[in-house]
Amino acid sequence: MNEKHEKRAHFIRQLMVDELASGKHQRIVTRFPPEPNGYLHIGHAKSICLNFGLAMEFDGRCYLRFDDTNPIKEEEEFVHAIIDDVRWLGFDWCAITYSSDYYQQLYDYAIDLIKKGLAYVDSLTMDEIRAYRGTLQEPGRESPYRSRSVEDNLDLFLRMKAGEFPDGAHVLRARIDMGSGNVNMRDPVLYRIRHVPHQRTGNEWCIYPMYDYAHPISDALEHISHSLCTLEFQDHRPLYDWLIDHLSVPCKPVQTEFARLNLSHTVTSKRKLRELVEQGVVTGWDDPRLPTLSGMRKRGYPPQAIRQFCETVGISRSDSVIDMSLLEACVRDVLNTTAKRALCVFDPLKVVIENYPDGKTEALQVSYNAQDPNSESRVLPFSKEIYIERSDFMEVPSKKYFRLSPGTEVRLRHAYVIRCTEVIHDEAGNVIELRCTFDENTLGKNPEDRKVKGVIHWVSAADAHPVTVYQYDRLFHDANPAREEQFLQFINEDSLQVLTALAEPALASQPLDEVFQFERLGYYRVNQLENGHVSAFHRVVDLKDTWAKVS
Repeated sequence: MNEKHEKRAHFIRQLMVDELASGKHQRIVTRFPPEPNGYLHIGHAKSICLNFGLAMEFDGRCYLRFDDTNPIKEEEEFVHAIIDDVRWLGFDWCAITYSSDYYQQLYDYAIDLIKKGLAYVDSLTMDEIRAYRGTLQEPGRESPYRSRSVEDNLDLFLRMKAGEFPDGAHVLRARIDMGSGNVNMRDPVLYRIRHVPHQRTGNEWCIYPMYDYAHPISDALEHISHSLCTLEFQDHRPLYDWLIDHLSVPCKPVQTEFARLNLSHTVTSKRKLRELVEQGVVTGWDDPRLPTLSGMRKRGYPPQAIRQFCETVGISRSDSVIDMSLLEACVRDVLNTTAKRALCVFDPLKVVIENYPDGKTEALQVSYNAQDPNSESRVLPFSKEIYIERSDFMEVPSKKYFRLSPGTEVRLRHAYVIRCTEVIHDEAGNVIELRCTFDENTLGKNPEDRKVKGVIHWVSAADAHPVTVYQYDRLFHDANPAREEQFLQFINEDSLQVLTALAEPALASQPLDEVFQFERLGYYRVNQLENGHVSAFHRVVDLKDTWAKVS
């Protein structure tokens, strides 16, 4: 992977440099451990780029490990989507693993904890366990079942595994400290009963480990050198260390936390994303307005733009909200160098060039990207009747208006300079047509005796290809919709608008998903084909940030 932007210094990268230099680690080994209960989003991209990127940078290894410890919420669909997303971002793994790969080892380690007197079977309900746990201000109370003997605990745990008890009858808890100031250390639950088939192990197990238990042991079994987590797991680190210290695991990984990626004008909670999908606010997990990686891929965001964004945001220990405009700027930065240019008119106003020969059509040979000497070219027809953007004409122009107005000249992109000589109105006084003349000596160049400042886009009326354009925009009009539980109140009702536009004819024969810069309008991706011809585009991103003016 060859990125043009420089790697930014941060404390985790420096930590790895120092530990490799000191000999503490011979090799960097990381993991990306998503739970397959939804689609990945832009927040996960930061963790993907960090874990896979650092492993690649230091010639190490990175595992893609699925935290499949909750069969109620997990689906094979999400597993495949996550694999596709990581690969699309440009990363590869040393192995794909699952927490379920280690179910037997996790169970054996639980038996070991019971035999050491460090775990017990509790028969309180989950509501009672929460009540006994106490608060941040008050210590917890010991369960009446905490004093069970090792023999009783082993017997009950074996019978839990054998399926003798219903869901919720018992749990396995670590015996640590109910008076700890860290509630995560107040005898946390390690296993619970769930008579639910697992997508990989079927009905082999009816007890399932909790994430906080499975995570450190899985790390140790995979010889992870740096277990990188977001800040919400900081208070879980003492439990992580406690398990590593009290079990005979083959490796002693260390957990290090960093700030998660919070993005403005969207939500990244899987629960809230699921609500958007299930309530039909969006068309699915891959809706181009969502911050999911599959949605961004469908929108037309290049993966290198997301990697660039994550590197630009950097790694720190302080939470912050990153403005959406930074991500969009990274998308523009990449598309500006990769996207072909083309002409498309969204709100057409007819122009008749009166001194242009009747029936004549010029086949202008035009490069798709004038800045790229190796760019392909296409035929751009020019004729007597063309369409321009209605906003490129003003009957009573303002002082610094350099587009078309009565008696003024403007350059047609890739073609001639034209002058407006007459304005045609309908009965209501609306402008419906312009009459103009052209200067035949200005094809591809400015006139020698005068300066023409304005340049506008156009299409030939006879050759224009009609297309539908889906104008995707930000899904929320509020910068921080996640601050309220009723976040749907901030939905941007204009996040999708549909219009009909006229495109230059070369755009009719393009492959699905190709991205173009519609000159002066924005970046657009081929959205639909009908009978082999392009029938629709959708907006990837504007040419410049328009939200700064209104937000």
